Amino acid sequence: MLSEIKLPELRELEDIIREVAREEILPRFNKIDYVIKGDGSLLTEADLSTDKRIRLALAEHYPDIDFLSEEMEPQEQEALVKNSERLWCLDPLDGTSNFAAGIPLFATSLALFVNGEVQIGITYDPLRDEMFSAVKGQGATLNNEPLKCGDSGFDLGKSIAIVDFKRLKPELVQRLISDAPYKSQRNLGSCVLEWAWMAANRGHLYLHGGMKLWDLAAGTLILSEAGGYACTLEGEDVFRPSMKPRSVLISPDKKLFEQWKDYLIYKKP
Repeated sequence: MLSEIKLPELRELEDIIREVAREEILPRFNKIDYVIKGDGSLLTEADLSTDKRIRLALAEHYPDIDFLSEEMEPQEQEALVKNSERLWCLDPLDGTSNFAAGIPLFATSLALFVNGEVQIGITYDPLRDEMFSAVKGQGATLNNEPLKCGDSGFDLGKSIAIVDFKRLKPELVQRLISDAPYKSQRNLGSCVLEWAWMAANRGHLYLHGGMKLWDLAAGTLILSEAGGYACTLEGEDVFRPSMKPRSVLISPDKKLFEQWKDYLIYKKP
């Protein structure tokens, strides 16, 4: 039973994430090279050093909780998701391409799964010293202040969307270009920040064609606990304890979410 399982202290986890990110990521910003991984994504020394230090700190404080990271081999990731009762899920540096290009949009994100459900979610932006956090059933916060999604006051045609075009199907991309329902769009280049910003009412709509588990794990809880809305392009809940990528559409505004969902899922091309 979950009620019988004592969760780690949120503030202790925040302290670990903040200390490591500020010591391992910030001093390397704009100062190090990168390599290209097999999947085409970038990898820097900051990714590896942050991953190692957080892994060691979590193992020291919580030795009975398994650990999964973006930087592990796929077979090991699959086994952990399938077999672990309690599991950390870490993205040590999301937005590595931004980081390597000198664009100040990147973050560290950590989630705790218990029996296949997210119970704790943390996303930390070290440049802005912004700590987005949530514990299931206890609400979401930004630097210890409550996060609460709500009515934006914007109509769909006046809204600002954050859209990652490169992971969407070509026919949907073409429809968004030729028949955009929003006023304009942006792309931050960091999935975990995009979840956090939606929870903080920064922007009105969001769309991504395929996130991995560490991209969405903490964000799904933070947004949900803030009162925001999300589903896949199939109309399903976004989070599943699976390594298969998941599409994501979001709005912090219920009215805009229903209109956005109607356009993306139900409206015929």
